[in-house]
Amino acid sequence: MDSLSSLTVFVQVAETRSFVMAGRLLGVSASAVGKSIARLEARLGVRLFHRSTRSITLTSEGTLFLERSRRILAEVESAELEMSQLTDRPRGRLRVSFPLVSTLLLPVLADFMRAYPDIELDLDFSDRIVDIVEEGFDAVVRTGELTDSRLSARKLGQSEMLLVASPKYLAQHGEPRHPTDLADHICLHYRFPNSGKLETWPLSGEADLRIPISMVCNNIETRMCFALRGLGIACLPDFSMGNALLDGKLRTILGDYVKRTINIHVVWPSGRYMTPKLRVFIDFLSDRMFAGK
Repeated sequence: MDSLSSLTVFVQVAETRSFVMAGRLLGVSASAVGKSIARLEARLGVRLFHRSTRSITLTSEGTLFLERSRRILAEVESAELEMSQLTDRPRGRLRVSFPLVSTLLLPVLADFMRAYPDIELDLDFSDRIVDIVEEGFDAVVRTGELTDSRLSARKLGQSEMLLVASPKYLAQHGEPRHPTDLADHICLHYRFPNSGKLETWPLSGEADLRIPISMVCNNIETRMCFALRGLGIACLPDFSMGNALLDGKLRTILGDYVKRTINIHVVWPSGRYMTPKLRVFIDFLSDRMFAGK
């Protein structure tokens, strides 16, 4: 079992890039972590990390060993949890990545935590497209089309893209009646973190329309905040706005011209035994995430 313990320490260091942080997460000292890595490197006869005073990075051998180590630990965890099904209580660490939108997700996650106290949630919120397999996630919630053949998926729901602005902004700048009117407005844009490209606003029949770029960011919540404060027009999925539309804090504009629906999925690595913790998590999201829509 000492070998498995060494693998656990190695994976934690690889993911955190820090002996100190890995030690905190594992409940041991940084010194103990360092000694464990040194013993593992000696046993393997290779160097797993490049170390400097400022950073720790994987060597090429370390990168290869990380993938194998994750698989081994996942298999061990799956075997343990398969046996734990006898008690009918899902348990263990569940690592999940979500978009940077809390309005829809956090109440559901809080209810899940209350319903399954033996499952340790490890939640990552990021608008970048994570590599589920390489980064060791159990599941990821994503919007848009799915193209990775390594993944299985379940559709959770769908969302309409809307152009929105606050009543304050519209009172000051006027309400656009046609997409061409946007040329005289402040427009808040989204840049895809992975490609660096700007998101195209879904205005039907207006492929050549030039929309002013007044602000660019790589997440939803910034545009939401700026739109609520009357700083411009934003293109946002309806699920991200909570009660802002119902409360009148935001108003939709150009509704007859905006045409785009996006699907929202939970995805997980295919070909892998579905652990009890993952099964109940996927079922819980499916039942609760869009229950109020």
